Amino acid sequence: MKKGVNVFGRQALMLSLVIAVSIAFLSCDAVQDLADLLPPPSEQAHASIGSTSGSNVTGTAVFEQIGDTIALTIEIQNAEPGLRAVHIHEYGDCSAPDGTSAGGHWNPTNTAHGKWGEGEFHLGDIGNIMVGEDGTGKIELATDLWEIGTGSIRDVVGKGIIVHAGADDFTSQPSGAAGARIGCGVIALAESQ
Repeated sequence: MKKGVNVFGRQALMLSLVIAVSIAFLSCDAVQDLADLLPPPSEQAHASIGSTSGSNVTGTAVFEQIGDTIALTIEIQNAEPGLRAVHIHEYGDCSAPDGTSAGGHWNPTNTAHGKWGEGEFHLGDIGNIMVGEDGTGKIELATDLWEIGTGSIRDVVGKGIIVHAGADDFTSQPSGAAGARIGCGVIALAESQ
């Protein structure tokens, strides 16, 4: 009788082991399936905006990919109150004291300058930032017209962010009569987290 109980105990132990191993394998598959459903880590690009043309303007621009959309947040400090135009320019080069080394507006689709989202506009036509009495301002924009780190003509990496002394009038060609360049930053791919 004692042998039968012992055999039964071994069978129960073996059955328990088989079930545990099966659950472990199923759990690994379930975790992998869940991982396949999660979106890939988002790409990011950043620009640190520094002063040009004798201004004190500083700030940041952060581009983040969320699905097929690129979200942009630009924050500036130490600017004169009022509307200040901000654009993406052709080159990520802020070496000239007046920011002209960044070239003209980024316009890979060769369209007329305008207001973002209305009629024709450059891919670099971001808009105007309202700067408060405290010298700070912020603008946010989301679009599926840009890319990050792809090397395509729509890739923002390697371009420049320019803050202008005046407002963009959205009609003057080719750049909206926004005035001097008072801030410049180079858009670079952020390191992976």
